[in-house]
Amino acid sequence: MTHRYAIGPNEAKQFDTHQIRENFLIQNMMQQDKCTLVYTHYDRMIVGGVVPVRTEVALPTDAALRADYFLERRELGIINVGGPGKIKTNEATFDIAKLGCVYVGKGIKEVYFSSDDAENPAVYFLLSCPAHQSYESRKMPKEEASPLNLGSVDTANERTVYKYIHTQGIQSCQLVMGLTVLSNGSVWNTIPSHVHDRRMEAYFYFDVKEGQRVLHLMGHPQETRHMFVDNHEAIVSPPWSIHSGCGTASYSFIWGMAGENRDYTDMDPVHLTDIR
Repeated sequence: MTHRYAIGPNEAKQFDTHQIRENFLIQNMMQQDKCTLVYTHYDRMIVGGVVPVRTEVALPTDAALRADYFLERRELGIINVGGPGKIKTNEATFDIAKLGCVYVGKGIKEVYFSSDDAENPAVYFLLSCPAHQSYESRKMPKEEASPLNLGSVDTANERTVYKYIHTQGIQSCQLVMGLTVLSNGSVWNTIPSHVHDRRMEAYFYFDVKEGQRVLHLMGHPQETRHMFVDNHEAIVSPPWSIHSGCGTASYSFIWGMAGENRDYTDMDPVHLTDIR
């Protein structure tokens, strides 16, 4: 498990392209038969990925957690963006198809990841944050995720938001998680932009076609920066930063947050005319 330390807006505006990518972009996360984890110092969120192909992969417990097992004082959200697979804990086994979500609560001692077909492996994106209360582990397929249609063709941001872990969905201590699928011909996400000073956010881009990219916009609204992002790469977005993007073709992304509340609508909009 590697670490990413917190960066403030005054420091970030001095960064060049390499420093921006080094501090906020997570690459090479999806590796065969491995669990790759990045510990961020924004709300103690852990971002990770697992691609089980030839073997079942266990959720490891890094010594830096100072815990007997990974979820001793944490909760975990998992979304599959690949082929069908299984999430097995010491209490239950969940079959999970593409775009399905599994929440695993505090106190679960063992978590294992597997794929049903090595030729079409599951690709699991993980988010974990501290938890002070235990909630029931459960699964939610895409069809049950309260789809919300936003945007329009006229502004090239027609999209469907699927909310999994939130106040009206899967219950958690502080984790909020879902995904957004852009319609064909639409490329903008999360426009108009917003910030939420009470919680950080992570983005994970997937279904980005080969040779295409997403231009991710971040930074203080009056000091924006950008990164070109490839398929299966993630962004760590501080509470003071906008998080928007525009793709060279349609794509999808997972969003997840941790902080003071689980209210999906808790955000401070930034008008397009105020962004610099």
